Amino acid sequence: MKRYTTYLFDFDYTLADSSKGIVLCFRHVLNLHGYTGITDEEIKRTIGKTLEESFSILTEVTDADTLAAYKKEYVKAADQHMTVNTFLFPETLSVLTQLKKDGARIGIISTKYRYRIMELLSQKLPAQFLDIIVGGEDVKTPKPSPEGLLFAIEHLSVPKEETLYIGDSTVDAETAQAAGVDFMGVLHGATTRSELEAYPHVGIAPDLTLLTE
Repeated sequence: MKRYTTYLFDFDYTLADSSKGIVLCFRHVLNLHGYTGITDEEIKRTIGKTLEESFSILTEVTDADTLAAYKKEYVKAADQHMTVNTFLFPETLSVLTQLKKDGARIGIISTKYRYRIMELLSQKLPAQFLDIIVGGEDVKTPKPSPEGLLFAIEHLSVPKEETLYIGDSTVDAETAQAAGVDFMGVLHGATTRSELEAYPHVGIAPDLTLLTE
């Protein structure tokens, strides 16, 4: 694969498996409001979208105030359960370490809150290892808007053609396309290879190791 100077990653289902915590928190809110027929797989299929979008998909609720209330309940549950139920994929640390050793800049662009990402990664990576983290609280328009990705590129002062965005979902693929940067899909999540292949990409791989091969 072509070498880039900057590698920007999605978080959930790309660098880490937080599905256990996500399902637990969604299940908590859904059960509170009587939604008992929703499967874990249906919840996992919404990972990568905003909480409001996910709850709307799962419950068919469209009222903004109701969705905001569900989000607030989710965040409260996540403060207790998310980090302890989130695990980096086996190759994540070695791939990130090798890219950094090779002189690349590394960042994360996610709909997940930045503080929650930092809470986990501060236990796994040296301080200042990542060059930038853009979380859901840092943008006005979430992915697939390119806002967060373009902000990172501008902040790091790197050319788009030297930047690769890596993610697991069609939302990530759309984000890269909208930003005008190359995209690599990783098959850690619930999105299939054929779904990712519908978007421009430089590679689709079972895991992150392709980045250092």
